[in-house]
Amino acid sequence: MPTSFRIPLCILLLAGTGFLRVQAQSSSSSAGDIALTFVAQHSLKADTTETFWMEGGSAELGFNLAHGIGVVADYTSAHAGSIGDTGVPLDLAVASFGPRYRWHPDKRISIYGEGLVGVASGTNSVFPTVSGSLSNASSFALQCKGGLDYRLSPHFALRALDIGYLRATLPNAADNQQNTLRIGAGIVFRFGNS
Repeated sequence: MPTSFRIPLCILLLAGTGFLRVQAQSSSSSAGDIALTFVAQHSLKADTTETFWMEGGSAELGFNLAHGIGVVADYTSAHAGSIGDTGVPLDLAVASFGPRYRWHPDKRISIYGEGLVGVASGTNSVFPTVSGSLSNASSFALQCKGGLDYRLSPHFALRALDIGYLRATLPNAADNQQNTLRIGAGIVFRFGNS
């Protein structure tokens, strides 16, 4: 298994293990959800103001612990056929986890905010470094995002809006920083006590 996929896999396994522990300790008060979301990401090129879009999807596993506070693990994968007009493609996968706060202004609407940390893995592209270039690279990733879910039934909801900011530090021969706006929508499957 490539190294770029080992770290995200470990993060997701750790998040799942933490959930099982929380469920065992407090199964009567927690509920969870799985969200599948289409994602469009707007990124700035490293050395110019030229921008490009990436498209992909994300799978998110979340657990409510108490009073709107919970934890979430998110895996997002996106692709760009060309970084700007360079003709160089980019595949970007981000595995992250962290806390989530959810507010229910009424029975159907749920508003959430998340602060996530993890790993960004870029593949099938060009990542310039001091000693040459790489076709694959990994770095620290930080995501801050939030959105709105609209409950359709006790077990299904529409993720009407998922918007956030992603920061990664992949090599780019400039400042080694990437700032990305993320916009998405999808569906949510809810389980446990709701």
